[in-house]
Amino acid sequence: MAIVCGQIEQFIGTREMSIMDAMEKIDKNAKGLLFIIDPKGILEGCISDGDIRRWIIRTGQLKGKVNDAMNCSPKWIYETQEHMGIDMMKKYQIDVIPILDIDKRIIAILTDDDNELPLRNHDELKDIPVFVMAGGKGTRLYPYTKILPKPLVPIGEMPIIERIMEYFSAQGMSRFFVSVNYKKEILKAYLNELSQYNISYVEEDRPLGTAGSIKLAEYEMPDVFYVTNCDIIVKADYSKMLEYHNQNGNDMTIIASLKNTTLPYGVLHTKEEGIITSLEEKPRQNYLVNTGMYILNRECLDFIPDGAFYHMTDLANELLKQKKKVGAFPVSENSFFDMGEFSELQRMETWLGIK
Repeated sequence: MAIVCGQIEQFIGTREMSIMDAMEKIDKNAKGLLFIIDPKGILEGCISDGDIRRWIIRTGQLKGKVNDAMNCSPKWIYETQEHMGIDMMKKYQIDVIPILDIDKRIIAILTDDDNELPLRNHDELKDIPVFVMAGGKGTRLYPYTKILPKPLVPIGEMPIIERIMEYFSAQGMSRFFVSVNYKKEILKAYLNELSQYNISYVEEDRPLGTAGSIKLAEYEMPDVFYVTNCDIIVKADYSKMLEYHNQNGNDMTIIASLKNTTLPYGVLHTKEEGIITSLEEKPRQNYLVNTGMYILNRECLDFIPDGAFYHMTDLANELLKQKKKVGAFPVSENSFFDMGEFSELQRMETWLGIK
């Protein structure tokens, strides 16, 4: 537990702040929450990454104000109630709570810097398997992958695929289907030592794309299951993903990361004959991008051709063509690690405290 007094600005926002600016600030403070104050500094609400996710799902928009999505009933304590802080954080599953003075102005922030609120083991996930697509060559990580299959490229002292399994396992999931092809004997030899997991192999005799290998295990899949690339981790509550998938009646849910990009040039807006109407300096664009993690209903596999090279994007487009329901579950930009890139490997190591 820690009390932050001099740096509370990182936890503070206003109603007029944009949704994307709020998410960026939430990512930076790494506590999943901002507290919203009025012009006099009085607490009037909060906004979490979950509030933002629900707003995006409900509206389908990335542009908006904090006022559109905020919670007007935040949790807080007075400075005389500091001893109650940790109990409240555990009760409401939050990592941070504001300490107020008598006028309800924030004077400090109580944070859970000792990681007393770990990932929860969810009973509703324990029987749901994870299909890990691990048969690719990993060309983005060459020359490592000249020697090792991509899933065994290490992050610290543990390979990528074991990190992925560990993260799923922390939330109650221990049944894995792993598609293998490139350097498969090396990969299988390593995974066979991980006795804490129930692992089955799906062997490709040739590359089948990111979806083609799932078809090989069609009759072993339950009604719903997770699918993930073997080089990504999404830091999120996986039970909330499943809840969204089921409540919305989705056939396929794509876990999507918010992505902010800034064009490093000034942009000219023109009309006929090259007449400039306005100039925009280094505009920022907001997107939802595919993380490579999915939730699928088994019926989706009916749309994957037998023995064909077929990607998950092909499957999503076919499902849409067939009027099936494909949804997006948004997570923040800093919740998504694409470990198929060297820069992201380094970011992952930093997050884990390895470097």
